Amino acid sequence: MSDDTIRLVTIGRILRRRWRLLAVLTVVGALVGYGASLLFPPRYTTSASVLLPGAWEERELLTQAEIATSSVVVDRAAAALGWPGVGGSELRDRVSAAAADGNIVRISGTADTPERAQRLSDQVAHQFVTFAARIVGDDTDPEAATQLDALRKMVVQTNRRITELADAAGPGRTVESVQTRTELTKLRTALQGAINKLDQADPAADQATLVVMGPAALPTGEAPPTRMQLILGGALLFFLLSVIGHLTAARMSRRLRGEAEIAAALGSASLGTVDVPGEGGAHRPREGGPRARIRRLLGVDVRWDVPAPLTSGDDAGRRIRYRRVCARLRDRLPAPRRLLVVVPDGDGIAHRAAGQLVAEAEDDPLLRVVEVSVAQPLVPDRDDECGALVVVSAGSWTAAQLTGVAEACADAKHEVVGIVLAGQVRTRSTRSAGRPREAATPTLADGDDATGDAR
Repeated sequence: MSDDTIRLVTIGRILRRRWRLLAVLTVVGALVGYGASLLFPPRYTTSASVLLPGAWEERELLTQAEIATSSVVVDRAAAALGWPGVGGSELRDRVSAAAADGNIVRISGTADTPERAQRLSDQVAHQFVTFAARIVGDDTDPEAATQLDALRKMVVQTNRRITELADAAGPGRTVESVQTRTELTKLRTALQGAINKLDQADPAADQATLVVMGPAALPTGEAPPTRMQLILGGALLFFLLSVIGHLTAARMSRRLRGEAEIAAALGSASLGTVDVPGEGGAHRPREGGPRARIRRLLGVDVRWDVPAPLTSGDDAGRRIRYRRVCARLRDRLPAPRRLLVVVPDGDGIAHRAAGQLVAEAEDDPLLRVVEVSVAQPLVPDRDDECGALVVVSAGSWTAAQLTGVAEACADAKHEVVGIVLAGQVRTRSTRSAGRPREAATPTLADGDDATGDAR
């Protein structure tokens, strides 16, 4: 698994073999999301729109949006609202503004109730319009203000002079009357030019006053994340973390799977591979107590990263493998051939393979099976055995654990003469002719007091 690419079949195997654990963790995630929703009260959001008449560039609209959420506007809104314990710094995190299409600045306010959210949005919009109007009125420098005053005085003086000349001009068609009318025409032309310059110099001539486009709507639903979103998000997060955790654990697993690696860890040669028909619970550890019951209830007592067993041949073909292992042992061992068969504790597949091996050996060699804990390996002292045979299943133990078993055999004066690798297979529905031989139940030796031999 550590060197394989993660495929959909791997995800499917996790879902199929660990669905109980995943379901429990998903429910736990939903409960965590529900608890988070209790810690964070519901929030409501609504928006008020402010129209900016005239021609505005995009950067100018962005500037107006920044002004709408500035500290000056928000502080004035907080003072106008007068909410106890809520100042401008608190409201600044609840107010946002964005420029929309059509020269519109949309101001959004968030509060713990729909009414407060509506009041907050309306008040910020009102303060923004008021502050923007003041900026437009105060956005003239002293030189421009002086020019405007001079133009206005010129207009007043020209109007006064026209009135005086009109009163002084007498009736009739005299030269003086013609000169007067000419002077009046010039003065009116100067007056019209001054008016045009005055309009062009007016800073508020190009952009009209900002307008609030009605009050903000009363929100009808909570702002995200809602309680349901937090519950679903927590359930999904825990589910994904569970699957990722399984994949990470499989990637980091150091359990040996190859025959050569297992033989190297035990310091001996492999005598062959045997098949064990699959049975429910064949590789379940035989444990007791509350922890074991909880593990069985959640389904974590079964390995999920073990590939599905391959389809095996008939019983006769499987027995041939066992007989070949026994023949190799006869060739290796001098008479009398007595061996200690060491099986790691909790390896159900290896335990069944050892029982079948004892049945096929028929006392030649004479095999005695012992189960050894990999946590604290302890092998019975050598009696009349001429070595030890280790039977293990692939993908169940690490190199350190198997090395500990080999050292325990050496400490008890047993030479590891070989290893047998056991693998679980699926049996076909049809059976070969003849009644297959039943595997003998091996007699387990416990420490130095074990005296029974499996025959």
